Amino acid sequence: MNVDQIDKIIRLALEEDLGGGDVTTTALISPEAILNGDFVAKEPGVVAGLEVVARTFRILDDTIDFRARVTDGNTIETGQVLAAVQGDGRGVITGERVALNFLQRMSGVATMTRKFVEAVRGTKAIILDTRKTAPGLRLLDKWAVRVGGGQNHRMSLHDMVLIKENHIAVAGGISEAVRRVREMHDRNLLVEVEVESVAELREALGLAVDRILLDNMSLEELNESVKTAGGRVPLEASGKITLDNVGAIAATGVDFISVGALTHSPKALDVSFLVEPTDKIAGSDKKW
Repeated sequence: MNVDQIDKIIRLALEEDLGGGDVTTTALISPEAILNGDFVAKEPGVVAGLEVVARTFRILDDTIDFRARVTDGNTIETGQVLAAVQGDGRGVITGERVALNFLQRMSGVATMTRKFVEAVRGTKAIILDTRKTAPGLRLLDKWAVRVGGGQNHRMSLHDMVLIKENHIAVAGGISEAVRRVREMHDRNLLVEVEVESVAELREALGLAVDRILLDNMSLEELNESVKTAGGRVPLEASGKITLDNVGAIAATGVDFISVGALTHSPKALDVSFLVEPTDKIAGSDKKW
């Protein structure tokens, strides 16, 4: 976990939300007020982002106490308390929205990822994410994918070579593109090349590549590709992957399935944040 980068994301989000200050909260909540707040699930799913929520309150006001009631990756039910905070009332209320934004998005990504992982259970296929992440939130989006049971593809453009359609067009062909990449990077980076047909797959199989991406192929083409490759190079299916077709795609025998929808269009998990002054719960059954 890159703590410095995560804190940078959190600070940017707080700066964006606070602006010149929380004018509503400072007018309505006394500086002496102490509040308890609960994060409550309003629908079932997979929770992710609790550490980010904790760090959000810590950065905003390090006197606010945060306690998780579940663990990232847990399956949660409607009405379940996910975490609780206690401390300065102004800080608790001011940090609410930013904390919820992180928690809801990350839990949404983890929940969707878990659905895809379950849909391919029993096959060898591994669910991967893509670079189709929310700008500035890639670290958190990809973290949530791991929480949901998927794996990360490359984090950014620097850590893996992926030769795609436009690269091939500019280079003048698959073989020339791979030759140029290997000439510059030798064997210090994993090299993947995208192909759009079985004929292109056959060409790629004769080159020094570590993985081949089968882009927008039909089930028939995927089956033929797996048979043609014969296990010589790992194969990744990509393009228009949905929960309705991912099981059939996995059944063809591909090694990886990359799903852009995990991070480019997740449904945020519905979570609410409810507070009450500490004097209203004194002597109650609530356990802090």
